[in-house]
Amino acid sequence: MTLNEVFWSVVKLVIIIACVMGALPFLIWAERRLLGFMQDRLGPNRVGPAGLLQSFADGLKLMLKEVIVPEGADKFVYFLAPMLLMVPALCAFVVIPFGPNEQVVDLNIGVLYIVALASLGVYGIVLAGWSSNSKYALLGGLRSAAQMLSYELGVGLAIVVVVMLTGTLSLRGIVEAQSGPLTFWWFGRELVIPLLPNWLVFKPLALPAFVMFLIGGFAETNRAPFDLPEAESELVSGYHTEYTGMRFAMFMLGEYVNVVVASAMVTTLFLGGWNGPVFPPLFWFILKLLFVLFTFIWARATLPRIRYDQLMKLGWTFLVPAGLVNIAAIALYDAWKWSRFAGF
Repeated sequence: MTLNEVFWSVVKLVIIIACVMGALPFLIWAERRLLGFMQDRLGPNRVGPAGLLQSFADGLKLMLKEVIVPEGADKFVYFLAPMLLMVPALCAFVVIPFGPNEQVVDLNIGVLYIVALASLGVYGIVLAGWSSNSKYALLGGLRSAAQMLSYELGVGLAIVVVVMLTGTLSLRGIVEAQSGPLTFWWFGRELVIPLLPNWLVFKPLALPAFVMFLIGGFAETNRAPFDLPEAESELVSGYHTEYTGMRFAMFMLGEYVNVVVASAMVTTLFLGGWNGPVFPPLFWFILKLLFVLFTFIWARATLPRIRYDQLMKLGWTFLVPAGLVNIAAIALYDAWKWSRFAGF
């Protein structure tokens, strides 16, 4: 890359991160407001019109809170852990395509880049639990490590399905492969359904992968019904029990950034990314992103927290076998399709 390209890539990244961080307070407000309506209460409604400034008031309160470090804590790791959760999540926006020209860098291995960054997030949570010198925090960190490692396998198998169907590891290439009307092979013929878009979520062989990726997204972001690492009824606040002030806020913001990244990946891999009629590409990407974010909020308001043994059982006895069966089905389908095409 030339110096000019590097400069504009940095500018794009700064703009994207600024937009995401600026939108997070409103996302938190929207979640609290929607949860209130879904649970037959009002939610935030005092600070600003319709409680719109409540998140800013909470942020100001956390900024003024005293920073308390537990006795016996490993101070270096204790202060480092929130950044290890926040920074990899923000780095994921480097390769996410918001539109045909709205992408910082189009890596030909963008999917692997996202998977690598997602695997780094567990270090911040585990180190936060270990360095706090607290039994509750340590249990929360261990829970999160086991949970994220278990569900990363299911998410990885779902991504393999997407790569097999699109033939590329580039996120932009995956979106471009979902353009146009819905097409698929049926008994040796290529069928075209003009009324439906060519998004993977509409393809029968990719639908199981979509469900697995969505479930894995809930688990990897520690969201309900998989919020066991910070189960208030058992672990006070889990891995961030001993954190106060802005370091606690970094954990909260890091979780929401991860939710946005997971929603953006669902939009890119299965919902056609920026593809859509009439309106600009960025409009369609944001609309689909908001829909997936609403699904995260809806699940939190609807589904109860499951037991930890049920969490692990779901990952290892359902998601992993289902992912392997899905991959095998696509491989057999491709072999049959090309054998018919070649006339064997």
